[in-house]
Amino acid sequence: MSTVTPHPVIAFAGAQRIASGQLALVALKAKELLDRNDAATILIFDDITSEQVEVDFRGSAEQVLQRLSATEAVAAAAEHPPCAPETARGPGRPKLGVVGREVTLLPRHWDWLNQQSGGASVALRKLVEEAKRRSEERDQVRKAQESAYRFMSAMAGNQVNFEEATRAFFAGDQLRFEELSEAWQIDIRDHARTLAARAFVSAE
Repeated sequence: MSTVTPHPVIAFAGAQRIASGQLALVALKAKELLDRNDAATILIFDDITSEQVEVDFRGSAEQVLQRLSATEAVAAAAEHPPCAPETARGPGRPKLGVVGREVTLLPRHWDWLNQQSGGASVALRKLVEEAKRRSEERDQVRKAQESAYRFMSAMAGNQVNFEEATRAFFAGDQLRFEELSEAWQIDIRDHARTLAARAFVSAE
């Protein structure tokens, strides 16, 4: 659970979606509802990760916003600390951002690398970039799946066909997932489908 997020959020009162958008605006909507009904159960989710976002609703709406602003300021300062002044560089080669490290390979690997256009260093950089790209694609699918399942576990765990729907979701069967989730309460179902669709698209 987090108290601050750079992403849009979505808020639910029970099974009903009450607001979505920037955290401050959503918090105000939730505060208005709580002022009318202090027994309401409010859950706020990060719209990207589905992590629950904690908001302190004590006091007035202005006090709620002040606490959010203070928390966001602290988080921003921690994420972007002031940079130390760069020391003057002496004569010589300019800083190119290239770091030399030892690489140990078998002779046949060096033979292949040395035959590539640009030599071993260029070939290694291309291989690393390609591996990084593939890893990022897998990570994107995994993160989208985790986000959808995190929300479904929190909000749809008691819905009909939940277990079967999640199995279809992780199997990549979008049609089956939508069929099994059709009976879910509307706002929960629609947001779960939105999150699940991100995972299905990423997997493609």
